[in-house]
Formats: sequence, structure tokens, C-alpha cells
Amino acid sequence: MFKKILKSYDYSLIIAIVLLSLFGLVMVYSSSIASAVQRYHVSSDYFYQKQKIYLIVSGLVFIIIALFPYKIMKSTKFLLPMVSLSILGLLGLFVFGQVRGNAQSWYDIGFISIQPAEFVKISLIIYLSAVYAKKQAYINKFNHGVLPPLAYLVIVLGLIAFQPDFGTALIIGLIAGTIILSSGMNIKNITKLILLGVILISPVFLVLQDEIFSEKRLQRFEVLSNPFEDELNSGFHLANSYIAIGSGGVNGLGLGKSVQKLGYLPESHTDFIMAVIAEELGVWGVSFVILTIGYIVLRGIYLGIRCNDPFGSLLAIGISSMIGIQSFINLAGISGIIPLTGVPLPFVSYGGSSLLQLALASGILVNVSMFVKYENKYKQKHQEKNNNHQDGNVYQFRT
Repeated sequence: MFKKILKSYDYSLIIAIVLLSLFGLVMVYSSSIASAVQRYHVSSDYFYQKQKIYLIVSGLVFIIIALFPYKIMKSTKFLLPMVSLSILGLLGLFVFGQVRGNAQSWYDIGFISIQPAEFVKISLIIYLSAVYAKKQAYINKFNHGVLPPLAYLVIVLGLIAFQPDFGTALIIGLIAGTIILSSGMNIKNITKLILLGVILISPVFLVLQDEIFSEKRLQRFEVLSNPFEDELNSGFHLANSYIAIGSGGVNGLGLGKSVQKLGYLPESHTDFIMAVIAEELGVWGVSFVILTIGYIVLRGIYLGIRCNDPFGSLLAIGISSMIGIQSFINLAGISGIIPLTGVPLPFVSYGGSSLLQLALASGILVNVSMFVKYENKYKQKHQEKNNNHQDGNVYQFRT
């Protein structure tokens, strides 16, 4: 039985995740050598060594979750503690949280910094998928099927917005929107939800308008048109990102040979790691990352479509959308399509919270893939047996 289950995993998905994570480890080392010494005053391999530990721990978590039947997460005994812990984690930030990048979003516990919002993403995917799967019979009844699951979403969005971390709040809202659109809800109720969302967001918008329209945030929009107009001030980050991307060309300058990582890119091993990849490995390196992430996202959506269980289907689509949305926001930010938001590139950027959250998410996705493949094989064999049995009955009747 165990051998049959092992054979049912989607190994192409596992290989893509492992390759991208190992590639990310190499690029964290290459991109952080200079900043580790110059900016953080630690050894040149400091971030590489920490990322290696994060990757090993995340790998173990991935294996455990991949073997853990995802359907157990649908029970109230699992959902209630998960939701409670995630809300308490966000509330605790207002007392014990550390400020980074003007947002009080982190717990610093010495050897590791934890960003609760990263884990809220996966808890929200599990919660919305479970509740909308259970409420399929009422999915088009606004008061009974549509509204109840959204209380958790409203609470976490409010808590994250008041940190304030608008980039993460936007990502969580988009992930929730993807799950809602995939749940089978009709257009009428989706329209009602949009109107309700506008009504709920308006008071928050009014309270936080000074923060939303702060001079620093407005500069991020202004600089998009031409970062080189103020290259040494507001356009510094984006201008150097452009230089890094343009310098790499097709083949790149060579691994470890980036110039822009030598103090010109602010977070070369996190937010701007793709700019370093473009400079060092050129179009080939960028293509590898984009195609591999694209494969993971599309494969996840495909598994969601093929899954006969509504919970598993919504889980796969929600996780895939999370990876896709985060990747798009990171890549669009460093290329000047949208303002920079500080969102890391999944599986590639440095970060313990991000890697651990992705290990949880991809472990669930791989587990769903196992059930999809196993159930489809079982159904196919069962159908073949029925067909053979019917053919035998027809033969006996004729004779």
C-alpha cells in the first residue's frame, strides 16, 4: 500500500521545487557576499549558512506535510486552533513586534526572525478552502454560504493593514479572491462581495490615508516613469535594478561577478535577487527561474482542476495562486511595472519565514497531487474491471 502511495506522487512537481530551492541557495550566497560584510558586518557566507539551515528544516517540514493526508485539515479540530493562533500571532505584533521597513511585522527571537503574515497566507488558504468545500450546497446563498468564511479574512486583513504592511494585505486579498472565484460562486454574489469589500475598506482607508498617501509611497509611483531623473535619491533602487538587468544581456557576466550587488542594490539577496540573477546569468538564468515557477503554478492549477474533492481542488488552486501572485509582484517591482513592495521571490529569495511557509504550502500541494493520481488510477482500474465484467456477461448471454 505504502509503495503504491509513493508511486502516486507528482515527482515532476517535487523536482521543480527542489531545483528552484537549491538554485536559490546558490544565488543567496552569490548575491549576499558583499552586503554581508559591508552592510551587516558579518562573515561573507553568513546569509548562505543561515539559508542552508532554513532549507534543511524546510525540507524536513515539506516531507512530513507531503506524507500528511490533507483531508485531516478540513476538520474543525484542526481549523479552530490554526485560525486562533494566526490571529493571536498578528495581535502580538502590536506589543512584541519589531519594526522593519516602517512596518511592525516581525518577531525577533534571536536566532531567527518570524513574520506571522507569511503563515497567515497558508492558514487563510486552508480555512477558506475547507469552509467553501463544506458549504458547496449553499455556495450561492449569500448569507449562509458566502459571508460566514469571510470574517477571518476581514480580521487578518485589518490587522496586517494596521502594521502597516499593505503589500502583504494586497497579496492575501488576491489569494482570497482567487479561491472565491474558484469556489463555484455565481456572478451576482461575487458582485455583492465586491461592493461589501468597498464598504468595509472605506473606513480603514480613511483612518490610514496619511500612511497610504505618505510622501515616500507617492514617490514609489512617481519614480516608475523614469527612475534616472532622481537616480541618487528616490530612483536609486529601481535605477540600479535596471542597470543590473541590462548589464547581464543574454549570457550574463558570470556567477559571482555582479557589480550592482556591491552596495548599489539595497536587498540584493531578498527583494532584488532576480536583478542579480539577470546580471550574473543573463536571459538563461532569468528564463530558468520564470519557467520553473511557471511550471509549479500551472501544474498546481492543473491538479486543482483534476481533483474531484472540492477541498483539495481549492487548496491546490489557492497555493498555486499564492506562488504566482508573489512571483509576479516581485518581478513586476524590480522591472518597474508596479511600485516596489518588498515581496520576496518564492523559493529563491533569502528568508526563513518565507521558506518555511513555502515548504508547508508545497508539501500540501504535493500531497494533493498524490491523492489525485492515486484516485484517478483506482477509478480507471475499477472502470476497466466493470467493462471486462460487462463484456463477460454479454459473451455468456450470446452463448
